[in-house]
Amino acid sequence: MTAPLRLAPEDLRAVYAGPPETWPAPEIDPGVAYVELAPRSLPPRPAPGSAAEARRALGERLFADPVLSASGQIACDSCHNRRLGWGDGLPRSLGHGRQEGPRNAPALFAAGAGLPLFWDGRAAMLEAQALGPMANPVEMANADLGAIAPRIAADPAYPPLFEAAFGPGPVTLDRIAAALAAFQTHLDRPTRFDRFLAGDSRALGDLELRGLHLFRTRARCANCHFGPLLSDGAFHDLGLSFLGRGREDLGRYAVTGLPEDAGRFRTPSLRHVARSAPYMHNGIFPHLPGVIRFYAGGGGASARLPAAPGPVETSAATPSPLIRRLDLSPDDIEALAAFLEAI
Repeated sequence: MTAPLRLAPEDLRAVYAGPPETWPAPEIDPGVAYVELAPRSLPPRPAPGSAAEARRALGERLFADPVLSASGQIACDSCHNRRLGWGDGLPRSLGHGRQEGPRNAPALFAAGAGLPLFWDGRAAMLEAQALGPMANPVEMANADLGAIAPRIAADPAYPPLFEAAFGPGPVTLDRIAAALAAFQTHLDRPTRFDRFLAGDSRALGDLELRGLHLFRTRARCANCHFGPLLSDGAFHDLGLSFLGRGREDLGRYAVTGLPEDAGRFRTPSLRHVARSAPYMHNGIFPHLPGVIRFYAGGGGASARLPAAPGPVETSAATPSPLIRRLDLSPDDIEALAAFLEAI
């Protein structure tokens, strides 16, 4: 079913009154494996008194403990604070010795849901992801990962917690990573948009509903942000590699070594996106309207090509074909931002 681009609020509410399969057809480019928007089924909270709950609770404690860092001053929640949308509110995070890292701290609401982890997708599982910041000299700066477990075990409060979570055995790095993963798997919460998708037609106001329609149609957001996680799980070049400039970051290329991946970054989940500013891999946009205007303008053109560019440089300077200029009015941008506040 296709709807006009512009509908009165009462008409728009009528066409979105049923389940998503009855909604107006989304405007999706050929080749995009679109999955309709749907409420996310959150993983069930472990039963009280179970070993699974003991692992989750241990992970929560470890997540907040700076003993994981070499300096004893930086915890996981230094960069992933629950009060700041599981980010840190900074364009780029500060780590060991107040060093500034190259990237924005990603929100963790959808951690453990199967999406690639880190902006460049270098970890597929939360257990592997946990070790990256611990070893990174700009973050937790553990030159020897083997020193972490003995530090934890030296605190008399921890060994009984590990035994309750994993059974008899020593405190190990693998168990530390598993506990952190168990905690991060349960950070997501239901949203107003989940309620709307589940049939509560009043969960979205008229402006938010108009934003939903724009999101799925002429604003083209749904080409990359779809399904229950509002992400395609893929990597795209938005024109923000800053090739040849001070903040150059070639993204996925550093992981795969493939020229076509130069400048590509992970599509983040948009769940709770309004809580996780600033935005993009380098935190360049402080507010959602700025992000929308960036896309409406056709993405970025940050690359500075050398005189004779090779395949890597050419790729980094070539934004995704899914990015194109859009005809969005200030009212359209307001409606899209309102919708994003609800998801």
